[in-house]
Amino acid sequence: MSFHLCSSPSSLLHDPNLFSVHPKPTPRTIFSSYNPNSPPFHSRNLLQTIHVSIQEAIPQETHIEKPKLDAASKRNAWVNPKSPRASQLRRNSYDSRYSSLVKLAESLDACAPNEADVSDVITKFGSNLFEQDAVVTLNNMTNPETAPLVLINLLETVKPSREVILYNVTMKVLRKSKDFDKAEKLFDEMLQRGVKPDNATFTTLISCARQCGLPKRAVEWFEKMPSFGCEPDNVTLAAMIDAYGRAGNVEMALSLYDRARTEKWRIDAVTFSTLIRIYGYSGNYDGCLNIYEEMKSLGVKPNLVIYNRLLDSMGKAKRPWQAKIIHKDLISNGFEPNWSTYAALVRAYGRARYGDDALVIYREMKEKGLELTVILYNTLLSMCADIGYVDEAFEIFQDMKSCGTCEPDRWTFSSLITVYSCCGRVAEAEAALLEMREAGFEPTLFVLTSVIQCYGKAKQVDDVVRTFDQVLELGIEPDDRFCGCLLNVMTQTPREEIGKLIECVAKAKPKLGHVVKMLVQDESCEEGVLKKEASELIDSIGSDVKKAYLNCLIDLCVKLNKLEKACEILQLGMECDIYSSLQSKSATQWSLHLKSLSLGAALTALHVWMNDLTEAALASGEEFPPLLGINTGHGKHKYSDKGLAAVVESHLKELNAPFHEAPDKVGWFLTTSVAAKEWLESRRLSGEVSA
Repeated sequence: MSFHLCSSPSSLLHDPNLFSVHPKPTPRTIFSSYNPNSPPFHSRNLLQTIHVSIQEAIPQETHIEKPKLDAASKRNAWVNPKSPRASQLRRNSYDSRYSSLVKLAESLDACAPNEADVSDVITKFGSNLFEQDAVVTLNNMTNPETAPLVLINLLETVKPSREVILYNVTMKVLRKSKDFDKAEKLFDEMLQRGVKPDNATFTTLISCARQCGLPKRAVEWFEKMPSFGCEPDNVTLAAMIDAYGRAGNVEMALSLYDRARTEKWRIDAVTFSTLIRIYGYSGNYDGCLNIYEEMKSLGVKPNLVIYNRLLDSMGKAKRPWQAKIIHKDLISNGFEPNWSTYAALVRAYGRARYGDDALVIYREMKEKGLELTVILYNTLLSMCADIGYVDEAFEIFQDMKSCGTCEPDRWTFSSLITVYSCCGRVAEAEAALLEMREAGFEPTLFVLTSVIQCYGKAKQVDDVVRTFDQVLELGIEPDDRFCGCLLNVMTQTPREEIGKLIECVAKAKPKLGHVVKMLVQDESCEEGVLKKEASELIDSIGSDVKKAYLNCLIDLCVKLNKLEKACEILQLGMECDIYSSLQSKSATQWSLHLKSLSLGAALTALHVWMNDLTEAALASGEEFPPLLGINTGHGKHKYSDKGLAAVVESHLKELNAPFHEAPDKVGWFLTTSVAAKEWLESRRLSGEVSA
């Protein structure tokens, strides 16, 4: 509740309640109605309150006699006190007095911080100071060096009936200058003089600590209140939601907020901002949005800090669509995005791989002359590497080098090399690697993995082997991802050169090398041996690469025309739940889902499904549903013009299968049960079905 003492002459000298003593409530502890074990808020009950500031809350002051005009200001002529002229005369007199006190405060601010000069300025004022004059004077001061000296002088000369008021307004001067140490020192002097602090004293100290960025000190002063017989009002308690949140006591902050919603406290935007930060740090991103919606329903206008925190939270949650909505709200409410806004948007769109949106924000920042940090540049480059924006990555890298405010680091070069490697641009990747070394950064295993991928796409097998040897020479131990990259390169290598890579794989991961040799060799192994060895391999690698390994192993089998071995690896993947839900059945449709598979694995799964359909329809006599469908998804590989849908469609045409792309379901190929049975029967008769 904002309360500026003497903000205007009339508000100071006419308000009969300004210095009135508030009735003291029945003593109780701060937490008498607070249960720390109460559950955090889950409902969305909305507080019907109005928005007020709690930064300068003073809940109570004391009453002093109505001011008396000195003799020099009295009129000799009698004026009817009920006449309009009397009211005007009183106002003119009060305004004149207030203006002179403001000038006195300015003179005291400007004088040297010593007792003699302070006393001299007060003496030269030329009239006796009343108690309320002392309050007005101190309240209008801004100099933290002279204000305590003025306080001492006025305490001795004015001898106020309630000294605590002068101490409180002096603390407000120290709060204006954010001098918390002096405020605490003044509190100690106050106790030494035998002056008992009141609620306003603690409220001022707490708000001073908050403004100085000292939430833990605010908590300490808040928790001292009961020992001085003071009980915080709702305004102070609402402020403590922010203080506890900033101090790291999340449980207390949320419990106070729960109580605030029940008791209808008035909460300002700063406290809502802290609540959003608390929920964001804890990963409760729905909680962030709930706070945002609740504050809007209460009529509390979000500020730019709140919008930025919401955008940051939605970026961490990978919810770019909600970041878009919040950004639009920010603009529609008349706010101008600042650097923090744009940075949060770059992170939100970049992490979620919203490439076009991220680039729009990036270019808007450049147009406005806003500088990007290394982290923001790297976020954009990493995004470009993931979604295949090669030209855009080069543009961003060149801008970073020429901006003059930051230099590329190890992660910058790593992302740039990844971009070039994934599309097989050998010359550009080698140039970036050389520039990285010249900048003083030795390539990491991640970078060398990307380089191997680049040489593999360009079918430069000898360079792959050379880079592999370099990894071993540097004493770097190949990890699962590196070995997976070698395996992937093998699927793109001409058959006559695969042997070179098998040797590399065997050195890097002997178990993988053994399985690959079993796949490549022409002789068939004993039944179940390949599956057993592959199972042991899968058990030895991380869960994040299991599917990639199986995809590559199947792709290699398909490349070498070893369909039976491909089916065996696919079966292992299904049994290990690495390939889950490939097939589904309902009363109306049987479906094959290929979206998560590589090209070779997808064709193998299609082959198995066709055989399963043949068995169901022709051998078991099982009835088909009205529709059969194949779901390939509708995307294409980020670094290739080939999409899974195009490959499957081409293969279906080769098989003369009656599946056709559905016009209303992108990525689906459908057929009827009648057409499917006829095709399967003709396929059986022609001997195309595998045993």
